[in-house]
Amino acid sequence: MSSAVVESSPVGMDCSAYAQGLYIDGKWVPGEGITVIDPSTGNSIAEVADATVEDARAAVDAAARAAAGWRATPPRQRAGILIKCFELMMQRQEELAYLIALENGKSLVDARGEVAYAAEFFRWYAEEGVRISGEFMTAPGGGNRIIVDYEPIGIAVLITPWNFPAAMATRKIAPALAAGCTVVLKPASETPLTAYALAALYSEAGIPDGVVNVITTTNPGPVTAAMLEDARVRKLSFTGSTPVGRLLLAQASKTVLSCSMELGGNAPFVVFDDADLEAALDGAMLAKMRNGGEACTAANRFLVQEGIHDRFVEGLTARMKALKVGPGTDPDTGCGPMITRKAVDKIEALVAEAVGRGAKVVLGGKGLDRPGYYYPPTVMVDVSPHAEMARDEIFGPVAPVYRFKTEDEAIAMANDTEYGLAAYIYTKDIRRGMAVSSRIESGMIGLNRGLVSDPAGPFGGVKQSGLGREGSHHGVIEFMEAKYIATSF
Repeated sequence: MSSAVVESSPVGMDCSAYAQGLYIDGKWVPGEGITVIDPSTGNSIAEVADATVEDARAAVDAAARAAAGWRATPPRQRAGILIKCFELMMQRQEELAYLIALENGKSLVDARGEVAYAAEFFRWYAEEGVRISGEFMTAPGGGNRIIVDYEPIGIAVLITPWNFPAAMATRKIAPALAAGCTVVLKPASETPLTAYALAALYSEAGIPDGVVNVITTTNPGPVTAAMLEDARVRKLSFTGSTPVGRLLLAQASKTVLSCSMELGGNAPFVVFDDADLEAALDGAMLAKMRNGGEACTAANRFLVQEGIHDRFVEGLTARMKALKVGPGTDPDTGCGPMITRKAVDKIEALVAEAVGRGAKVVLGGKGLDRPGYYYPPTVMVDVSPHAEMARDEIFGPVAPVYRFKTEDEAIAMANDTEYGLAAYIYTKDIRRGMAVSSRIESGMIGLNRGLVSDPAGPFGGVKQSGLGREGSHHGVIEFMEAKYIATSF
């Protein structure tokens, strides 16, 4: 990012300033082939380079050349660079937020929140990276001492989605760098500009050439395979859909690659009769409408006890109706466009299928006849548990509400899915809340909270929602290997 771009008003932003080429070994490799679309209009805003298999191999080569030097860099020095990344991101929060809103479509409020969240991973891992400790103990038999050291795992390939183009990248890059690893990032081709803007920022912060490399491609299969087949690559960290995750795990098995997988979700949002209704509605709007519903942690199924059901539906409908639908870059927008026309088509198909099974549309339910990829905030009731939207991620601003009678019924409904990423529970009874939390099969629980993501908390799921954790101390350990040394003295 040039200082001229940074200091200019975001309105009328020249997106070509962020499309200088692939970022390999600290240099921009020019190219073209990927058109970046503004989802609020359907128009092109920039064109970025389309990496080949040879480019991918060059990025791994660069990461390999930089590996020894970065690994040998003292933790405190690495931490200082990560803190600089944090500071630069916060200094440029408005610019980065506008860029995210432009290429992703999310509202500026959401985009600003994402930048702050994304930057915080650098601050957290600057602090965490200097506190990685080993273990020392006497063997139970008394014959030797046990020493455990933690070492950088090696070159890491990071693959991130389009829905949080800043946060999904920094949630992987920051712990990898804190651990002493070098990386190749492959961001989604729908939202590459944020990744390249951050690449320039990393260089300015002092990250050495080759430590972070960024490549975009429309040919992800062969390009990713070329990196995963390289014996120097020892880590894959992926955020995306469960079907793609399964394919990558199969590829990674060929070289027995360490994998972290943050995959799909089908989050239940459980509201008991004794819940604080207004707090539950506040949480519902956070859990459902963050990023317009395009989030793996988004509430996908609202399970509401029969005594409070009708009032909850009434309140949720009023709040959803009040949201202004418009471009993410409009300061008044509460719900921006979806990422692509294909995304809108999927939402429309899910709603139509549920209606065909007897569901009733209380609000919305039909696509908007306007330029761009819009779908209105929608509330549905009487949705069949066998409807496709009860089984798969909606990934949009549709809130299906289901009725339940007993606690056991709510838990059974919540667990009736192959996924287990996030869940939300609202009740004034803390005993019930903790008991239900322990019985719901999910890696993360929001108890009387509609937001669970925090750099200090371990982010990840169970069942088909993934492997490993991001954030917290667990996140940096994902990029390290434990080495056991047996000795006597």
